[in-house]
Amino acid sequence: MRKSLILLIVVAGLFVACKKTQETNSSGSSNSPSSSASGNPVTAPADYLGAVAKAKKTADAKIETASINRTVQLFNVQEGRYPKDLNELVRPGYFSQLPAPPYGMKYDYNPKTGEVKVVPQ
Repeated sequence: MRKSLILLIVVAGLFVACKKTQETNSSGSSNSPSSSASGNPVTAPADYLGAVAKAKKTADAKIETASINRTVQLFNVQEGRYPKDLNELVRPGYFSQLPAPPYGMKYDYNPKTGEVKVVPQ
């Protein structure tokens, strides 16, 4: 009986020792490079608001870019060419003024293809 108990403990110890474990951080969540949240309940509101602000900035950039790209295509259809620069779109029938890019971003315009992108400054 005693030998069986010792053997059972040794086998259980081997299973536990051989078990592949995943590295975890101090909060118990997995360490993944894509995780930007700290996992700390105290900082959860700040993490949430930061994510919301980032999503809003991304959405604003996409909407403004789509609007400008649509206007560039309209200019191309009406004028038979792409504008030399985005300021050429500021006139009646197009824009009264160019939409401002999101904070910390700028417009990158390629006059050969008529493509507008929003890029970091």
